[in-house]
Amino acid sequence: QVQLVESGGGLVQAGGSLRLACAASGRTFSSYHMGWFRQAPGKERESVANINWSGANTYYVDSVKGRFTISRDNAENTVYLQMNSLKPEDTAVYYCAAGKLFGVRGLLGVDHWGKGTLVTVSS
Repeated sequence: QVQLVESGGGLVQAGGSLRLACAASGRTFSSYHMGWFRQAPGKERESVANINWSGANTYYVDSVKGRFTISRDNAENTVYLQMNSLKPEDTAVYYCAAGKLFGVRGLLGVDHWGKGTLVTVSS
C-alpha cells in the first residue's frame, strides 16, 4: 500500500510561483509512475503533469507546458511540481497520484491518490 501526502499549496498572486511536494510512504515508490492532477470547482479532474518511474519521461497538459515542471527524487520518495507564471485559471485542488502503467499521455490509470492540496491564484 502506498500513501501519498501533498504539501506546498496556498495563496499566490498571478505571475507568482509555488512548489508542490508529494511524499510517499513505503519501499515501492520507485516502481510507480507518478502524476499531478487538479480539479477546479465545477470541473472534472484533469491530468496536469506525469512522470515515469525513472524520471526519463514526462507528460504535460498543453495549458501548463513551459510553466510547470514535474520531477521526482526516488531516494526521498517524493515527487514535485514546480509551478511558475501562475494564472487564476490554475486555481484548483491539486492531487498526487501513483500508477503502474505509463503511456505517451502519461499515467494509464491511478492506483493511489493523495487527499489534495489547494492552490489559489489571485488576479
